[in-house]
Amino acid sequence: MTMKSWSGAVGTILIGLSSGAMCQAAELIVLTNQGAVPGVHELAAAFARTSGHKVTVLQEVGAALEQRLNSGPADLITLNPEAMEGLAKKGKVVAGTVTPFTLAGLGVSVRAGAPKPDISTVEAYRATLLAAKSIGYSRGCSGQHVAYLITHPATTEKLKPKVVLTGGGTGPVTFFLARGDFELGIQQTNIMVGAPRTDYVGPLPGFLNKPCPTSVALLGVSKEQGAARAMIRFMASPEAAPLLRKVHQEPAKR
Repeated sequence: MTMKSWSGAVGTILIGLSSGAMCQAAELIVLTNQGAVPGVHELAAAFARTSGHKVTVLQEVGAALEQRLNSGPADLITLNPEAMEGLAKKGKVVAGTVTPFTLAGLGVSVRAGAPKPDISTVEAYRATLLAAKSIGYSRGCSGQHVAYLITHPATTEKLKPKVVLTGGGTGPVTFFLARGDFELGIQQTNIMVGAPRTDYVGPLPGFLNKPCPTSVALLGVSKEQGAARAMIRFMASPEAAPLLRKVHQEPAKR
């Protein structure tokens, strides 16, 4: 091989290696729902470290969310099953990519420094709700599960007048609890533990602690589908379990 042809071959190899490295380093955007924020941040950071991809996690609502779903930039979305099904029907997510990855149980919090009530049993929890001056919970999945006892025929007349509903992208229950909008806050434990100016009391007792599931899916507008699919696999892998548990979430049951 002549020196000229050798130089050309080396140049071609270097260009190929450079192009390959550029293709491998993707920038992913994950749109996440409020109930999955802590776990998604943990998984995104771990995936970025191990893969070399950059991962940005956003919690968009309203028009901003619609814009990302319609024209990007966005690659993955996490939602509860009902909301995800709605997106799938609209063709916003790629068929066959919806993957359950986490569960989050429910808990109770009070304002920082307030007495922690007894919620150790179903009856104790019921008594605590009846004694509370006001109760706050969200409109999402956790709110639907919390409402089971509050809207039960045996308690609804006494409890419904005390209820303050949050949601609509305005912030977690603990935000409103901290500023004094109600006395007791109930939502997913992973969002409540460690929230500023609030104290976590504990999980809902027994059958009332029905966890909220969250799935992840590939968005049709994604420009980085290979890397995004790899992240989905990671989010549902055994390696993700300890990261989810670190923020009071559990891996999805399979």
